Amino acid sequence: MKIALNNVGRRFNKEWIFRNMSTEFSSGNSYAILGPNGSGKSTLLSILTGSLTPSEGDISFAGGSDIPVEDIYKYISLAAPYLELVETFTLKEIINFHFKFKNFAAGVDAQSLIGILDLEKSANKEIKYFSSGMKQRTKLALACCSDSPILFLDEPTSNLDVQGIDWYHELIENFAKDRLTIIGSNQIHEYDFCQNHLQIADFK
Repeated sequence: MKIALNNVGRRFNKEWIFRNMSTEFSSGNSYAILGPNGSGKSTLLSILTGSLTPSEGDISFAGGSDIPVEDIYKYISLAAPYLELVETFTLKEIINFHFKFKNFAAGVDAQSLIGILDLEKSANKEIKYFSSGMKQRTKLALACCSDSPILFLDEPTSNLDVQGIDWYHELIENFAKDRLTIIGSNQIHEYDFCQNHLQIADFK
């Protein structure tokens, strides 16, 4: 899988968030998109996931052959603070719902995913009764344990404590290999494993 940007820019009203961005993201590599809050990391991720169009320039997706932007959702998994879980679902129900649209990663099923989350006692609890940390772990596990070639994580350790951050690193170690992994972050413990760094400030 490869995502290629050619002189991509995005603006809101008359303000440019970034401009003249030409770069490639390819399978088997991990990338950190870096910058302070409000710098445009989430905007760039939205363009890379196909949910936002560039104001200028071109983006292409390829996986052996070109992939239309309207089909890229089939190839990606995403966890982000602004993506909410269905709060009236139980954990079991949210897992069953999610995996109607995605396949499980190799060696994972609904029961083992609950074990990965270490939430066996909360399997039948509605998401609205979860702590913010439990919700974030659920978002991350759903994304990482899906069989998709591209993994997007935006501010992945939001609401996680020290133990949760250790859990996140183990999750990445087990499920991010051989994928194209792209992380939006401004905290080094979220992207310290990434081989490639892209600074939003370089494209202002």
